[in-house]
Amino acid sequence: MEKLRVGVLSTGNIAATMAETLRCMEDVELYAVASRCQEKADAFAEKYGFEKAFGTYEEMAADEKVDLVYVATPISEHCSHVKMLLENGRNVLCEKAFAVNAREAEEMTALSKEKGLLLAEAMWVRYMPMARTLQEVLASGAIGTPYTLTANLGYLLESVPRMMKPELAGGALLDVGVYTLTFASIAFGDDISSIDTSVIMTDTGVDAQSSITIGYPDGKMSVLNSSLRALSDRQGIIYGTKGFLVVENINNFESITVYNEKREVTARYDQPKQISGYEYEVRACKKAIEEGMCECPDMPHSETLRIMEQMDAVREKWGFRYPMEK
Repeated sequence: MEKLRVGVLSTGNIAATMAETLRCMEDVELYAVASRCQEKADAFAEKYGFEKAFGTYEEMAADEKVDLVYVATPISEHCSHVKMLLENGRNVLCEKAFAVNAREAEEMTALSKEKGLLLAEAMWVRYMPMARTLQEVLASGAIGTPYTLTANLGYLLESVPRMMKPELAGGALLDVGVYTLTFASIAFGDDISSIDTSVIMTDTGVDAQSSITIGYPDGKMSVLNSSLRALSDRQGIIYGTKGFLVVENINNFESITVYNEKREVTARYDQPKQISGYEYEVRACKKAIEEGMCECPDMPHSETLRIMEQMDAVREKWGFRYPMEK
């Protein structure tokens, strides 16, 4: 296909960021937006230049001209919306966290394979060049054998209504902590021997902040902190036998700085120029659709399921389930 005709499901803030990104991409067409409110869809379409505006999600799902639908609804709705889209023959790029739990994620990915349609998780850092740069730096031995990893991601999100609501699968873990787990996965892989964790809950019944410690069979360890009530440095640091490296902003790797045993800077890698960072996942989806694939190699279904299983294991240790799981 010359241009990928994209539909956006929802008109919230993250959908707006995607629309701004799509508007700057030459290989993409802003085809449609859908909201449960026709007025909101019309306003969004006019602001960003979409050709069509639908007042229901089902109308857009039925439009066969849509090549890819970007799902930006609350996490609690991802499973039902993605399945509805797949049943209607649409390829899907679904925001993270991909689903409420691994069971939902398995249902979603199984349906995409059954229908022969693309389903990809919009874990944008997985698609970015900087993720590969980090792996290459570690593989080069620049910091020797890496043994310890720390990652901190915290935002001031208590004023965001959906983040505080259990019925919308709110809380820090699925929205913020998923990035710390992804960072550890990119650096240390997914062969895990243990997970330990502690949590502080909000008065509304979701996780406000937590710490997760992951152990690996080869002696490595990751310590991951996430919060929706405290602002963090967003750094990921990996410590090795010959030095360490610092990643600025694990939510969108801005730079990687390498230090030797004397704590002297020996190398720095800066983020390539980008629109927003979302363009990488969109182009990966376009390529996968053109090649008839059901998943993107940068973020395969197996990786989505592993991270969902890790978050399930963390919540099991907390004794925490969302209302829709009970």
